[in-house]
Parts: sequence; structure tokens; C-alpha cells
Amino acid sequence: MEKPIVTLDKDTTCSSWNYCGQRLATGSVDGTLSIFDSRDPASSSFTCSSRTKVYDGGIIKVVWVPPEYGDAIACICIDGSLLLWEEVVEDAQPLQWKLCKSFKTNSAQLLDVQFGVSSTSLKMVAAYSDGHVRVYELPDPLELKNWQLQAEFQNVIESLATFARASCLSASISWNPLKGENQESSFVLGFNSNTPQLNSSKVWEFDQAHNRWLPVAELASPEDKGDPVYAVAWAPNIGRPYEVIAVSTQKGIAIWHVGLNPDLGGRLSVAKVASLEGHGGEVWQMEWDMSGMTLATTGSDGMVRLWQSNLNGVWHEQATLVPTS
Repeated sequence: MEKPIVTLDKDTTCSSWNYCGQRLATGSVDGTLSIFDSRDPASSSFTCSSRTKVYDGGIIKVVWVPPEYGDAIACICIDGSLLLWEEVVEDAQPLQWKLCKSFKTNSAQLLDVQFGVSSTSLKMVAAYSDGHVRVYELPDPLELKNWQLQAEFQNVIESLATFARASCLSASISWNPLKGENQESSFVLGFNSNTPQLNSSKVWEFDQAHNRWLPVAELASPEDKGDPVYAVAWAPNIGRPYEVIAVSTQKGIAIWHVGLNPDLGGRLSVAKVASLEGHGGEVWQMEWDMSGMTLATTGSDGMVRLWQSNLNGVWHEQATLVPTS
């Protein structure tokens, strides 16, 4: 019988895996941030190395900062605030977690946050319940508290369009995970909102020449552009002449190919190459493996499904993982 590698508390609400350090972070309904580490590199079991009360209410999401910027975690709290906690050593004391930055919001709720590494700095994109997107930049990698607001916009193709009364239930962000030295920063973003123009997943790329973010692709068929988006996932690229992005909506999971070379208008070519059906409900989370060849998905049916494409580009379900209880 298979043994679990880690047992989480029953009030755990979210988790985030640090591939580099082989660490797991979890958040709970009482505002506790827990860190699980492997004591023995030869063992696949993990034990809780620290528990820190970081907030008086619930934590709804935790995200690791890229490992080259140290051991730090962003916590999205139930009131919409964003707390950035860093693991530090002070005066020969054991490792402990300390608050290094707090991002307060006005009336809008923070829905998702993700980090991306560019050739010049660390960037963080945050999506809010009013449909706005804020991109922050960290000029000094040694100062995690000194973030600067780089841009703010809404997830629409028309640059002059704004929707003041937008109400979004959720958002999903995924950065381009691997970039060449000459590639600009880019991410894909989709909303689940009452405003159809905000919903469809758009690829945003930073225009260095004009110091602005531009929508360079829209991942939706003309008849599907208003469909709420539940999750997006950008696959690592290990040599393909195109990017692969997965998008989950009420109609299932779509696999998109995105071209690398923009046309004269700056737009990238897109092609929907597969529709994955099998989950008995909404798909809330998707993750690619490090090769960008296998997609793991999970949602309201409680199943974890693994998807792959064969040599002919035909996608199929490779495995289904059923919960034990």
C-alpha cells in the first residue's frame, strides 16, 4: 500500500510546492503558515519544520517567490490583503519567518498573485476582483520589501476600454516559465467575472521600447470569448517552435499553441489543438511537469488526471488518481 509523503492538518486551505528546495508550504483557516521539509534526502517523507501565525483570519492562497530571490512566500488573506513573508536568520537564532512587506487593498479583493523572472528584475502580477491587474517590480533582489508599481490595467484587448462595475469571482495567472535572453516578460491571465470582455485568457507581454504591457494574443474562439476562465497554465518550453498554454472554462480544458513571432501588428498566432474532457465538473487547478509534456488537472470531481499528447499531437488521458477517502 502506498504511504503518504506528508499529512496535512484538516483546516489546511491551500498549498504551494517549492521544486528547488523540495519544500511544501500550506496555509490554513486560522492564518497559520506551515512549512514541510524532507529531513533525509534519500527519503520521500516530509515533516513540519515550522508553523507561523501570519494572519488573524484565513489564508486562501500561498505562492513561493522564485528560489533565486531567497526563501519567501506570498500569502493571500481572506480580507484581500497580500503578505510577503521571508525566512531569515538573526543573531544565531534558528530560522524564522518574518513579515517583510504588506500590500493593502481598497475595496477590491485580491484573487491571484504570481511571480515572474525577467532579465533585469523580479516581477509580480496581481489580479483583483474589480478586473484590474497590477504589475510590481523588484529593482533590488536583496530588498524584498522595496516593490514598485510598474503598471495597472484591465484584462481587455481594447486599450481604451475600462469596466468600472466589473465583479470577478476568481482569476488565474501563469507566467511564461522559461525565457531566452532576448525574450520579454510575458504571462497569461483569465477571469471568472460578470463582464465577458474581461474573461477570456489574454497573453500579456512587456514592451521594453515603450515601457508598457501589451495584449499580444487571446486564447478563445469567437463564440467562447465571454466564457468564464477557471484556470490557466503555461507549459515550459524545451525546444518547441511554439508555446503551449492550457485554459480551463465551463466547456472543459483547451490546449492552445501560441506562435513565437509576432505579426506586423504585434499579435501572436494562436491555434486550439485539443479539447480535454473527462472531469465531472469545473477544473480549478492545472500544473505542467518540468518538461512541459504532462499536464495534471484537478477540480470539483475530486480527481487528479494526467494528460499527454502522442507523437502525432493527439492528446489523451494518461492516468487518473482517485482520492483514498
